[in-house]
Amino acid sequence: MKNKIYFRLLLYFWGSLLAFSLLIGLVFFSLFSRHSMDLHKTELGNQARRIAHSLAGLEPGSPAHGPDHSKMGRGRGYGSHLRFLNDLTGADVWIVDLGLKQIERGHGQASLSYQDLPPGAENVVLAALDGHPTFSENFGAFLGQPSLTVATPIILPGGEIAGAVLLHEQIESIWQTTKSGLFILLFSMGAATVVSFFIAGILARHFTKPLRKMKTAALKISGGDYKAATGVAQDDEIGELAGALDKMAVKLQAASRESAKLEKLRRDFVANISHELRTPVTVIRGSLEALHDGVVSAPDTVAAYHRQMLTESIYLERLITDLLNLARLQNPDFVMEMQAVNLREIAADALRSMRRRAQVKNVALRQELDTNGGSLTLQGDYGRLRQMLTIVLDNAIKFSPAGATVGLQIKQTAKGFTLSVHNDGPGIPPAELPHIFARFHRQRSEENKTGTGLGLAIAKEIAARHGITIEVRSEPGRGTTFYFHFVAS
Repeated sequence: MKNKIYFRLLLYFWGSLLAFSLLIGLVFFSLFSRHSMDLHKTELGNQARRIAHSLAGLEPGSPAHGPDHSKMGRGRGYGSHLRFLNDLTGADVWIVDLGLKQIERGHGQASLSYQDLPPGAENVVLAALDGHPTFSENFGAFLGQPSLTVATPIILPGGEIAGAVLLHEQIESIWQTTKSGLFILLFSMGAATVVSFFIAGILARHFTKPLRKMKTAALKISGGDYKAATGVAQDDEIGELAGALDKMAVKLQAASRESAKLEKLRRDFVANISHELRTPVTVIRGSLEALHDGVVSAPDTVAAYHRQMLTESIYLERLITDLLNLARLQNPDFVMEMQAVNLREIAADALRSMRRRAQVKNVALRQELDTNGGSLTLQGDYGRLRQMLTIVLDNAIKFSPAGATVGLQIKQTAKGFTLSVHNDGPGIPPAELPHIFARFHRQRSEENKTGTGLGLAIAKEIAARHGITIEVRSEPGRGTTFYFHFVAS
């Protein structure tokens, strides 16, 4: 099912808003009902007090009435006034006559004694006769329907309590106002529910829109389109997720380019190694077939074939050795034997190993130290550093003319020291200079006919493992200089 999160969020948001509105509605209804009841109690109490105040003027000794009227009031009770009070207030009014010990009721109803009251109602009357206005709902059973009753004392101007007024109002009439408020509340809640549904839809769509964008971008990335971007810019967790997805796409794009580059290097390497191996293997096989088939029988020719096969075998051995060395150095798991070594000793050792080769070609080797008495100690692999210098010295001797000089110099610098190897050979053409450290790159010349094209690549790997920077300067006809910049430890 599509848009599961959208519908889930829609349900969550709408459910939350609905639950919130229901909670608020219940709280409001409870408070409104209580407030409405309090208002009716207050109004009923005020009305009862006004009636009690008006009746207090009808008692004997009141300035507003004569003796005859007072006597008639005392003798007949308050019955003559109840019809007027019932019509005026719209409520059921009872008057408790303290002198006659009875309760007068309107609408032609018979009088009651205290003992005729329902359980609990007599206490309300007694409290009012003690001067305490009291509310009660105990008269409901007697009146035939739930009612609210207020009892208020009739206090004469002299402070004497002559009786009490009982004012009854049906609770049903009180609830009419509450029901009207409840109807308005329910209508408002229904409208709020509909509005909240649309608001929840907008919020859910707002939250799922970036997720849909990220899904589209993820599908493009999985299809190989690493340039795809989410286009989501939010300062929250979703924005962080989108940013992480965009960064992943960038890294995958870089990894894809690097993979393509490595694949090209692999194909080039296979092609180069196949080419490099094919020539000596072909020569050796051709020579062996000629000797085996008896095509060559002259002793001098047979000896020449043997020398050729030996030369090609030596070349193959050297090529395989260089390949193994280069593979080890390029393996991140290959561990070098790092220890404190002296660069002066390594340079002297490399020069000694090259001295015989230099004598054969009539090339002089010169060593120069300019260290101002400074230490030439560093952390490194003695054998690998010696191999690096031997490779460069071998190339310098190989490309030097007879009678030339190859110089090795060590100089102190601000950051460490620099070792340089210089020869007076023909130099490296500018077009080839950026490629001299590439595998199987070699100059096609008579001097380099036995080279494998891996020596400088091995030297560069050794330098990289030791944090050494290599710099090459060469001018055609003016020789070449290799600089090895060591950083002091």
